[in-house]
Amino acid sequence: MEFSVIQGDIAGQEADALVNAAGTSLRMGSGVAGALRRVGGEQLNRAAVEKGPVELGEVAVTDAFDLDADYVIHAAAMPHYGDGLATEESIREATTNALSAAEERGCESVVVPVLGTGAAGFDFEEGARIVCEAIAAYDASTLSDVRVIAYGQDQYERLREIADRVR
Repeated sequence: MEFSVIQGDIAGQEADALVNAAGTSLRMGSGVAGALRRVGGEQLNRAAVEKGPVELGEVAVTDAFDLDADYVIHAAAMPHYGDGLATEESIREATTNALSAAEERGCESVVVPVLGTGAAGFDFEEGARIVCEAIAAYDASTLSDVRVIAYGQDQYERLREIADRVR
């Protein structure tokens, strides 16, 4: 599947669905989750926690509340138990399950962060490769606008290079 790479704050994006880099408890703390929570409101965090906990690699879907989207797909690439670290398998499964959840809801557009990096401890470049590979391999029926997002300039440049190699 075709996808684009963008830079910015995921909470400022407009799409049918925004993907949250979640932990298995679905509690929205820092990083991507914190950005979405700040704009989406405390009700977004409450709705997410009510859907949890989920298994590693699974997703839960909530309303997007004050975000410019219909849904937030909470993709649990990071365990909120044990060492708390993401794995290649959890990142790949969470990405694929997030795309499937978007399609189940008829979404055409979705914004996906590089799951499993940051607080989840996985190397950004490896995480970006896994996310991009999972998206490229996904056989979409409704999704036509898939954007992988990086917040900072340096990560954006690295993500763009990785995406170019994967595509």
